[in-house]
Amino acid sequence: MTSARVTLDPHRAVGIIDRRLFGSFVEHLGRCVYDGIYEPGHPTADADGFRGDVLALVRELGVSTVRYPGGNFVSGYRWEDGVGPRDERPRRLDLAWHSLETNEIGLDEFALWARKADAELMYAVNLGTRGIAEALDVLEYANIRSGTRWSDLRVAHGTPEPHRIRMWCLGNEMDGPWQLGASTPAEYAEIAAKTANAMRQIDPSVELVVCGSSGAQMPTFGEWERVVLERTYDNVDFISCHAYYEPVDGDYASFLASATDMDHFIETVAAIADEVKARTGSDKDVHISFDEWNVWYQSRYNDVEKITDIETWPIAPRLLEDSYSVADAVVVGNLLISLLRHADRVKAASLAQLVNVIAPIMTQPGGGAWRQTTFFPFAETARLARGTALDVRVDAAEYETARFGRVPVVDAVASLDSDTGAVAIFVVNRSLHESATFEIDVTMLGGMSATSARVLSDVDIHARNTREDPERIALRDLPVQRVDERTLEVTLPAVSWAVIELRPGGMR
Repeated sequence: MTSARVTLDPHRAVGIIDRRLFGSFVEHLGRCVYDGIYEPGHPTADADGFRGDVLALVRELGVSTVRYPGGNFVSGYRWEDGVGPRDERPRRLDLAWHSLETNEIGLDEFALWARKADAELMYAVNLGTRGIAEALDVLEYANIRSGTRWSDLRVAHGTPEPHRIRMWCLGNEMDGPWQLGASTPAEYAEIAAKTANAMRQIDPSVELVVCGSSGAQMPTFGEWERVVLERTYDNVDFISCHAYYEPVDGDYASFLASATDMDHFIETVAAIADEVKARTGSDKDVHISFDEWNVWYQSRYNDVEKITDIETWPIAPRLLEDSYSVADAVVVGNLLISLLRHADRVKAASLAQLVNVIAPIMTQPGGGAWRQTTFFPFAETARLARGTALDVRVDAAEYETARFGRVPVVDAVASLDSDTGAVAIFVVNRSLHESATFEIDVTMLGGMSATSARVLSDVDIHARNTREDPERIALRDLPVQRVDERTLEVTLPAVSWAVIELRPGGMR
């Protein structure tokens, strides 16, 4: 058994935790929308066709924002197709996912669903095959009360109140050769700057997200961020990061340390943004919107390539329906630790995606909905990470990885809610074989009580929840021991994620 110790100091603050850190993502991809959030014939469906069981799970998950409608899908999307009477909406070829889009769900319906889910809508505009004029049109439709062509059309469609969308993404992954309308950094920077400037003339309150690299492995990573920010810095509020992780060639030691890569990605992009800030003499910070992140088994993905006959492209095919294991959930929990550790710069994030497609929630058409293993660390972190993220000091042994060199066996972060004094500690044990004794030094917090602790682990790190066995994996209580007047202790199983809650009061 290995050991680790964390010291909690309320004076070592990273930054305020923005609730938008716990966002998700709904794209018109596979069964995310159709059979996912929307299934009119389902036994739990409401009058608008939205699955009630899915809505309940989304609220339990604690999702704060939802990025929509893409993703790769948005670069070929005509937003006008998805508004107005359903029987007049055209069907379109979706070139991103080789599917047929019915447009039954569009902006108005999704905004209604988001309100029911207690989530804020974050909207992406098409800067792949469209441009400034279309971005202005959809902004007018969404955010102007009435008295103009597009706002009056929304009212005529039965939505008298504007949607008041706050966050807008200026395209998606425009550096990617897979993206319709893929651009060079200079080309994209030019249209993004012009679009941002124009959108602010309609609604100065919007918060705009400019596309960063679609991954740190892209050949233009770094240069893309520099060129784009030099042209757009004063017109935007965020730059995006996207990252997906999976075990490569069975290397679970490196996979479990994926948050090391996310840390480096965030710190690199923040450093580039700060360099541009200094060079331009700006007095504001550009924050990071990590608006696509997850475990995604891309090496298994070849579904789109199989759909070659354009005459037979399906509606809402089963795509990217990864089934997540305990190990996957531990990595997701660790990625959340990384996001919290950078709460001073990461002010929004989106787990990609929400339902069925690389998702924490799965559904069966006409049947049940269930929580994947990744549901649990996200839901608990969203529920408990309140107030300020603390820069904790973790003393832990290290182990060797093929991809990231030596990394700590135990990784952790903590949050402090100044209103209640509550502290939440989020921790992972990355060891494949050894439990870890985890000591918590609360000296600088004063008297604290451990009110609860829960852990996600299993003797089989590949165990998962399925339609046949939807409750195979769940959180279980984790005993907390008192070592002395200043120290608490828990034992973390190998390959585990845990959360420990502390509140002011006599320590136990």
